[in-house]
Amino acid sequence: MSRSLAVLGDRWTLLILRDCFLRVRRFEEFQASLGIARRVLSERLDKLVAEGVLRRELYQERPQRFEYRLTEKGLDLYPVILSLVHWGDRYYAGRAGPPMLHRHLACGHDFRSVLACSECGEAVRPQDVAPHPCAVIRRKTG
Repeated sequence: MSRSLAVLGDRWTLLILRDCFLRVRRFEEFQASLGIARRVLSERLDKLVAEGVLRRELYQERPQRFEYRLTEKGLDLYPVILSLVHWGDRYYAGRAGPPMLHRHLACGHDFRSVLACSECGEAVRPQDVAPHPCAVIRRKTG
């Protein structure tokens, strides 16, 4: 978890990623959406590019301007971001309800994120899990 937080554990970084999943791609769009200082936004985008979460794509030559696109590594963060959104919707949305719903295009229903076992498909709760060291770690220490 600490390795992941070293990359993502910052409010602005998580909000930038949320906006990426909402198809925000350009520096000015991020700045307008988030109200973030240019320097801070530039630093966070540079870090996400350096970590391989985003890639820069040139969309204008003079002056050079770039879009920021999610890489495969970045797209793999979707369950993390969506789980945080749904957690906030559950505990902080208030009487008006969540500001945005998520519709599964394949079935047409609005949904909430659920953690499920990759092997049996059953929903997983904290009391259903027993963490244990991976075989590689056991070989190094044992």
